[in-house]
Amino acid sequence: GPLRLGAAGALFVGLAVGCFVPELADQMVLVQQVGLALFVYTVGLSAGQTFFADVKKHYKLMLASVGVLALSALAVILGAMLLGVPRDLASGVFAGSLTTTPALAAATAAAGSDTPAVGYSLGYPAGVVVGIMCVALIVNRRWPGTRDTPSLAGQKLKAVTAVATADVNVREVPGWHEQHIKMSYVRSSDTDTMRVLAPGELLHQGDQVVVVGLPEDVHRAVEFIGYALPEHLADDRSSVEFSSFILSRNELAGRSVAELNLPARFGAVITRIKRGDLEFLAGDDDHLELADQLSVAYPRSEGAKIAEFFGNSRNRVAEVDAIALGLGIVLGVLLGMVEISLPGGSTFSLGSAAGPLVVGTVLGSLQRTGPLVWQLPKGANLTVRQMGLLLFLAAVGITSGPAFASTAFTSEGLKAGFLGVVTAGVALIAMAVAGRLLGLSATRVAGAMAGTLGQPALLAFAQSKVNDERIESGYASIFALGIVVKILLVSVILIVG
Repeated sequence: GPLRLGAAGALFVGLAVGCFVPELADQMVLVQQVGLALFVYTVGLSAGQTFFADVKKHYKLMLASVGVLALSALAVILGAMLLGVPRDLASGVFAGSLTTTPALAAATAAAGSDTPAVGYSLGYPAGVVVGIMCVALIVNRRWPGTRDTPSLAGQKLKAVTAVATADVNVREVPGWHEQHIKMSYVRSSDTDTMRVLAPGELLHQGDQVVVVGLPEDVHRAVEFIGYALPEHLADDRSSVEFSSFILSRNELAGRSVAELNLPARFGAVITRIKRGDLEFLAGDDDHLELADQLSVAYPRSEGAKIAEFFGNSRNRVAEVDAIALGLGIVLGVLLGMVEISLPGGSTFSLGSAAGPLVVGTVLGSLQRTGPLVWQLPKGANLTVRQMGLLLFLAAVGITSGPAFASTAFTSEGLKAGFLGVVTAGVALIAMAVAGRLLGLSATRVAGAMAGTLGQPALLAFAQSKVNDERIESGYASIFALGIVVKILLVSVILIVG
């Protein structure tokens, strides 16, 4: 049907396996932590480039998430009082319905019993099911995100040949300075020869030039230059070639387009970058990743040299740098193990979820440190991420299975499950309303909803519905902050509840 669980199905299969084979539960702790670390670290790597650029624009969303989580904690406290649910159990329901394992660890330590784990096992499925239903309702919405950055997904670049009706400096063309357009090659009206356009060059009357960009930007540029030709200059490959190359050399990963200095090296220019399913204009400040497909205009004689320069190997970009991957995850786990003392003698740590996510986001932004390339090729990142997600969800299901079976259908268990549905519903609805009021796109709000719940399956579900990088960015901006806030709120629930 229209609602598919995707990777979240591993959780429910795990619950069934845990019920029938309860002795497996004790063996799943390490599998769960490793799977979670793999998943959140690769999410951080992927989101790192855009997170720090977006945080200045979307700090209001991050602040709103703090208020949303506080509202959810209030709903748990009031609901537990009305339903007669013990506060130890309610603290676990809060952690489970918001699917946050570090918060469960904090609740168990603060309560001094295993009761929060039972509430967690009851609240977790409620959080996943309610989360998938709410995200499914939001992610495909097309409300105007007036204060959001536009998505790169689905944007189709256009190439048009323009004829100059007067002498024009390319730096004066609308969109050139902002890098909304690129100009690749030019045919001189005087010599009738074709070559790659040099930066800052002067176009003379009658010159023909290829303009690349989004349709509206190209239209403005062509009108300024002169008029468009029905024939396309790029179809003439007699002296200038236009091809795609795969970036597979580790030495170039993390470098900006400007740092490669292709005009000086080869008389060439990069016009487009295709990364996964996204294609965008190559700006001078854009940093390249392994497996990027680069569209390059270049003199025919330089083709072999350019291919060697980029590496241009599909096999090589399918490989994973085990040293960088392992070191990054270890750094994330170590950060997650750091305990910070709180007033009253309690402590909190980021745990195996937020620690690798924070480190992955930072390293994803850096992209490389000396010879170490932190960023994974897109395909390898998605493969490792999916494997980690399946391991994590299956292990959580197996671990929670026995407690879920013994408590789920008792009077107290049903009350706890209902409380979990209410808690998750309050958090998701409040986050959707906050994102809408802040003028954000539905896709970023859907990612923020998944991040507020702290649920990897919701992120994977949303991404399976819509190809939009803002989903992952919204998730990453909320996830780590949300874990810290939830750990603090668990203590409040145990004190007040």
